[in-house]
Amino acid sequence: MANAEKFLDLPLEDVLGDAFGRYSKYIIQDRALPDARDGLKPVQRRILYAMHHEGNVADKPFRKSAKTVGNVIGNYHPHGDTSVYDAMVRMTQDWKVRNILVEMHGNNGSVDGDPPAAMRYTEARLSAISSELLRDIDKDTVEFAPNFDDTQYEPIVLPARFPNLLVNGSTGISAGYATDIPPHNLGEVIDAAVMQMENPDVTLEELMNVVKGPDFPTGGIAQGTEGIRKAFETGKGKFILRGKAEIEEVRGGRQQIVVTEIPYEINKANLVKKIDELRVDRKVEGISEVRDETDRTGLRFVIELKKDADANGILKYLYKATDLQITYNYNMVAIYNKTPKQMGLKRILSAYIEHQKEVVIRRSEYDLKRAKDRQHVVEGLIRAISILDEVIATIRSSKDKRDAKNNLISQYDFTDAQAEAIVNLQLYRLTNTDITTLQKESEELTQLINKLETILGSEKKLVNLIKKELLEIRKKYADPRMTKIEQEIEDIKVNLEVMVPSEDVIVTVTEDGYVKRTSPRSYAASNGKDFGMKETDTLLRQFDSNTTNTILLFTNKGSYLYLPVHELPEIRWKDLGQHVANIVSIESDERIIEAMEIQEFKEDRYLVFVTKQGMIKKTELSHYKAQRYSKPLMALKLKKDDELVDVYVTNGSKEVFIATNFGYGLRFKEEEISLVGQRASGVKGINLKEDDFVVSGIIYEPTAKYDLFLVTHRGAVKKMQLSEFEVTTRAKRGVVMLRELKSNPHRVIGVEAVTKQDLILIRTKKGEPVEVDPATYRPNDRYSNGSFVIDVSETGDAIELKKKSKPE
Repeated sequence: MANAEKFLDLPLEDVLGDAFGRYSKYIIQDRALPDARDGLKPVQRRILYAMHHEGNVADKPFRKSAKTVGNVIGNYHPHGDTSVYDAMVRMTQDWKVRNILVEMHGNNGSVDGDPPAAMRYTEARLSAISSELLRDIDKDTVEFAPNFDDTQYEPIVLPARFPNLLVNGSTGISAGYATDIPPHNLGEVIDAAVMQMENPDVTLEELMNVVKGPDFPTGGIAQGTEGIRKAFETGKGKFILRGKAEIEEVRGGRQQIVVTEIPYEINKANLVKKIDELRVDRKVEGISEVRDETDRTGLRFVIELKKDADANGILKYLYKATDLQITYNYNMVAIYNKTPKQMGLKRILSAYIEHQKEVVIRRSEYDLKRAKDRQHVVEGLIRAISILDEVIATIRSSKDKRDAKNNLISQYDFTDAQAEAIVNLQLYRLTNTDITTLQKESEELTQLINKLETILGSEKKLVNLIKKELLEIRKKYADPRMTKIEQEIEDIKVNLEVMVPSEDVIVTVTEDGYVKRTSPRSYAASNGKDFGMKETDTLLRQFDSNTTNTILLFTNKGSYLYLPVHELPEIRWKDLGQHVANIVSIESDERIIEAMEIQEFKEDRYLVFVTKQGMIKKTELSHYKAQRYSKPLMALKLKKDDELVDVYVTNGSKEVFIATNFGYGLRFKEEEISLVGQRASGVKGINLKEDDFVVSGIIYEPTAKYDLFLVTHRGAVKKMQLSEFEVTTRAKRGVVMLRELKSNPHRVIGVEAVTKQDLILIRTKKGEPVEVDPATYRPNDRYSNGSFVIDVSETGDAIELKKKSKPE
């Protein structure tokens, strides 16, 4: 029973919640986020303090890094040595921090992501500017707390003589919070701090006249001042950061792109490799070689271009496709009053100014106490020298030091501190000149005390002193800005010609959905004969195309497939193409009903769709230009059981003819169809009888001389002149094109607009396709049933017709 009392029966969520809560508090406050006052995380602060404490400073020789790391772990930071060394190395890397806080001898890594040498090989010391973070730490300027084993004390925050949080930035991820503060220019940040001290109500616009934006140690170009302004206002905002690249002319009329600065925290070796992969994979045309020419004089890599390559176009593509341009997200979170806070520029500066006031007040109080104590002692010494003989006699007659002090206190009214100083006085200082030195020191101390009391008594004097000290640091350490700020974000439009070599090709699409692109050489080698396809298949479309064009394939289910020609498989004329389902996944019962080649997605071109249930839709072609096309895209919205029958590209001023299975024909102008969006279903094109459906939608130039050629399921054909049908309006029933028969009436399988150059192929259920020449038929009126050309009792019903041009 005694054992049972040791255990508590608690719900898991309470235990987890409590444990995770404590862990979160620890990593938020004491690990991952910087303090708003000195801009340091605990591990960084401990490294700097340990080095300062050991005298490992800028004007002393370097010391082994391992010694510092051991010191930090042993005294302040009981964690892994690699984590401490990594934090120390980062503070030495001038491509990561704007003003390095630690100097290092030896390999401290590289912008290519190479690891630093082990800590037993490298040596380090504090940089000069680092000592400004620690200056006056021994004057009780900041709070100290016991270290992890209570053997000594460590600072909670550093005095920080400059706004390090903004100058060097910080990144970190903790529980529920992350921070991403880029580096800024020391001179600009100090000017802003001074500005805010002079006028606490200064506006963000005024501050931004001074702090233009981030200033990365790797330089680069920051675009988008609106995003930077938002970040300065709220702590969150984003801008575009791109490397610095210039186009240079080289011998032989060629050009090269030279990159001398890359975006912050981008691995140069990976970037160069990625650009070279684009060249190898031919994702971009025109690059002949990529060379890294970085040496001790600075970063530089060269992208050599082929003759006549579009240098600007390639550079734009590299900005878009690689890390030569990135989006940088400000997320300024820091610990303020022991709590993580998202802070804008003004708030970070005011947190820093508050801290500086406290530091200077505490330093002044410390100096004042020391000055008063010393003056008290000096006064005693002056008085003692004026009665020197009596003092010496008193000391000589005393038993020991304690007795001598007591006698001095009782006989001459010296205080304990004064008596201590007198008995410790060395004989050589009893010369006559010493009194003048003491009097001079007393005067200096009086002046110092007055000065310190004035500072402590006047806010204005206090602020002036902080300003003066900040401006001294600015004068000593500020350097010109490295990152260029541009107001507008450049909208990058990449020409397809840059990515794709312009080649003439032949593109074919078959009824069964096999596509391929073929070189003119392969086509010529076969004389255009022996086209590779299955016996049961037929050619749907053949285009003399170019790799910079696009093929659109439309399916009966109202989808379309967007196929850039340069991405189509290159296959010989004699070989079978690739099935479209292997390029874009379509449903097994989905058929390709039309293929069209688009050179440009022009604003004044339209797509007109006709569906089986009589709907018609018109949409601007430009809506069908796709950025992502790995899946079928919606061409139009279809009702249940409806299917797409025909689709055309038009100029907006053509005529439409719709033919139905029951033999109705309707003719109207394209202007009748209102424009709708890509995902709409359109308007009613023809008013259908019950069980009737649309078999053909034809769109043609009103001025061209066309005849209509109709085929029925019973194998009858007939030719009619367009003038047989008057132009009416859409959504009507239309007029009959066949004589109605009581038994076994003819049903239309399709109608085509034909000229003398066209042939019609009729497919039946089981027979070979039958070829018909419409030019050999006389036009008929609308009320006849035409002439039989197929004996359907042998071949089965006619099911489909197709128009093709006569061979030349």
